[in-house]
Amino acid sequence: MLWSHPWDFRPREAAVTGNEIPFVSAAHRRFDPRLKRFDPPRGSRGLQTGSARGSGSTAESKMAAGVSVGADAATAPSDGETQRRPSSSSSCRHRVSPSQIIVVNPSLTKEMRGLPSLYRGLFTLSNRQARREAGTVGPRCGFCGTRSNSKPQPKFGLLFDIDGVLVRGRMPIPAAKKAFEKLVDSQGQFVVPVVFVTNAGNCLRQTKADQLSHILGVPIAQDQVIMSHSPLRMFKKFHDKCVLVSGQGPVLEIAKNLGFQNVVSIDMLRESYPLLDMVDHNRRPKLPSNPVINPPKVEALVLFGEPIRWETNLQLIIDVLLTNGNLSSVHQTHKMPHLTVLACNMDLMWMAEANSPRFGHGTFLVCLENIYKKITGKDLKYEALMGKPSELTYHFAEYLIRSQAMQRQWKLPITSLYAIGDNLMTDIYGANLYNRFLEERVARKNPKAVAKMVAATGSTTAVPQEEDVDNLWESELALPSATSCKSVLVCTGVYNPNAEVPPDANHCIKETVFHGHRDFRFDPALVEPGQIVQDVAEAVDLIFELEKFVPQ
Repeated sequence: MLWSHPWDFRPREAAVTGNEIPFVSAAHRRFDPRLKRFDPPRGSRGLQTGSARGSGSTAESKMAAGVSVGADAATAPSDGETQRRPSSSSSCRHRVSPSQIIVVNPSLTKEMRGLPSLYRGLFTLSNRQARREAGTVGPRCGFCGTRSNSKPQPKFGLLFDIDGVLVRGRMPIPAAKKAFEKLVDSQGQFVVPVVFVTNAGNCLRQTKADQLSHILGVPIAQDQVIMSHSPLRMFKKFHDKCVLVSGQGPVLEIAKNLGFQNVVSIDMLRESYPLLDMVDHNRRPKLPSNPVINPPKVEALVLFGEPIRWETNLQLIIDVLLTNGNLSSVHQTHKMPHLTVLACNMDLMWMAEANSPRFGHGTFLVCLENIYKKITGKDLKYEALMGKPSELTYHFAEYLIRSQAMQRQWKLPITSLYAIGDNLMTDIYGANLYNRFLEERVARKNPKAVAKMVAATGSTTAVPQEEDVDNLWESELALPSATSCKSVLVCTGVYNPNAEVPPDANHCIKETVFHGHRDFRFDPALVEPGQIVQDVAEAVDLIFELEKFVPQ
């Protein structure tokens, strides 16, 4: 028998024609270590080519005459691989050089043509089935056997939390770089759509993208980053109102980038009304001061994140709420409803370089809510709560995942999302909440059910009403293509797998685990992670395994 390997032949489709390249088995070629290529088998008939022979024929004429193009030592095809002429539209970078042209043994070609049709048919069927299962059906490179588009197309996207998953403060977690080596190809492009979802709200998206690029060593665009305030772009009915913003960092620039046209900061109010900020004795005015003429009337409040001077922000926000935006008037504790409040970032705590979690904006909101209720006897109402675990944030993240897939011209729809985080009350709760919405949406086939699924809250004011939800999510983001959002918990941040568990499981969950916001109704099922891994590198490995995804 001429062939040493059971698959060392070609199907009928690969028969030698004027437009195809004949196959040469590695068993019939001799490797020349000096030239680092396979030479033709000795004693083979046919025209030898190359500069050493001084032939003046072109490469095309030699191919038509029955010669084959061989690969170098690094890319030489294994036995049984069928070689075809590379398509001009192929994304494969293999190219033909005269020194790589070798000769086909005519007797081998003759024997291959004489194979029984049954063997050829079985080989063709099994090869096509294997390629279909691997997702590589289509034109293939003559050298490496890959498709014209050699990179596999993902059907899933990744949502990464930042603090406690990728970094601790400004220090990268060691597993993060290892994980992103698997997520980025040699050209610096992500092999799957990736979005970074953080509850931080005191900087611009571009600033956070630059920080991540520097820490992780991979190029990250601002369109891959979602801050807690990013969904505010959809609240266009407030963009032309005078809004008071609270937080730290470039809050005025952040607000204007989100679309707000008339913005007032806490510092601007304090300068206009210096007698209102009296907690710090050293900052009290030395001389009596009158307010500025015609101060702007605040129409809404936007809370980006925890401020630096909590006492100042708490005092002035309460003043604005109790005076209906007119700080020249007196408090009206009985007036309801109060001004619109849009709040971002509900994290009670977050993980930095310290061994224990630090206060987050959620702690500031607890202070504000309790002060307001103590003074008025009524609950503070929010028009919307943004950031994890709010569904608004996950809708926006899913939209960005779809946008990345479209920009990369990936044809397969993104049907699965994986949310990787370290906080049960934000990352896991939010991912499971959004997964519940997606599952019910698929079951009901009715996008109008969105408003009734929002946030698993007992309060209808935690999110926009149904007509607002339809307008925001359907017109701005369109309907999601994802059908599931799976949660993955890592042990490098807020979550501590070694924490002591009280004997009463219900007490443990309700008292020590649930740090969620007041308006989010507790549901034990929503704080149960789909997977628990040690770090983000293990999370990426697990997801690739679950999706049977092998990046190239």
